[in-house]
Amino acid sequence: MSQTAYQSFAAPAKLNLMLKVLGRRADGYHLLETVFRLIDFSDTIDIALRTDGVIELENPIPGVLPEQDLTVRAARLLQTTTHCSLGANLRVQKRIPMGGGLGGGSSDAATVLLALNRLWACGLSREQLMALGLSLGADVPVFVFGRNAFATGIGEKLTPLRLPERWYVVLRPPVHVPTAEIFSSPLLTRDSSPCIMPILETAQQIGNDLQSVVCKLYPAVNQALDELKKFGSPLMTGSGSCVFLECGSADEANKIYQVVSKKYDGFLAKGLQCHPLYDAV
Repeated sequence: MSQTAYQSFAAPAKLNLMLKVLGRRADGYHLLETVFRLIDFSDTIDIALRTDGVIELENPIPGVLPEQDLTVRAARLLQTTTHCSLGANLRVQKRIPMGGGLGGGSSDAATVLLALNRLWACGLSREQLMALGLSLGADVPVFVFGRNAFATGIGEKLTPLRLPERWYVVLRPPVHVPTAEIFSSPLLTRDSSPCIMPILETAQQIGNDLQSVVCKLYPAVNQALDELKKFGSPLMTGSGSCVFLECGSADEANKIYQVVSKKYDGFLAKGLQCHPLYDAV
């Protein structure tokens, strides 16, 4: 086995600027409408090529078998699909909190698909990579898509959105919210009306249908929202637990963060217009 030097690739987090649950399919997946916003807070995926076809994750997450890790699954799926004889060593430098609704695992998988498609010279199109990503998880395609987007279906039907320059104060309440628990909750209503597309060009935060359910089951999320409500109209991202406040300037975001970070773990982020690897395909 020969190995080249590691190369590093960003895997950015996302925020849901709105999220509606319209219904549920026969297979259990929920029909959604959401606005995905990419932000400049990222995990980093280090990749070194191998010539022996082996895919190895050098720093597995404790309690997660490497074979179950989304980065390994993404690499093997691309390898199998394209009949590639090359392999890779992977290292994941985690910054994005797990179980926070920020899409970290999905983003990591998408970055592996984008990076290895180029490094292995597989030649798949963005659409082909998005289809592979969907088989790994409903949030993977938007990171391969690489743009802020209005999403429908189960989150895989994407329309690009150009969103205004914004900054975000993101807080992480001290709870882990299991996505499956929230989507299966009897408290969740699944009959929101579809949006009118032009309204979303303003990226108004018009709610998250999962938020009230999470706040009832996890009061710590509600408390974090209350903390941010002193400064504006915050929202929960995804199925939680992270909550955020959109700000018009870096200075405004920083001033708010200096106050709320005394009580909560969190971070500041700027909205992106496209994924750092957008031009990889």
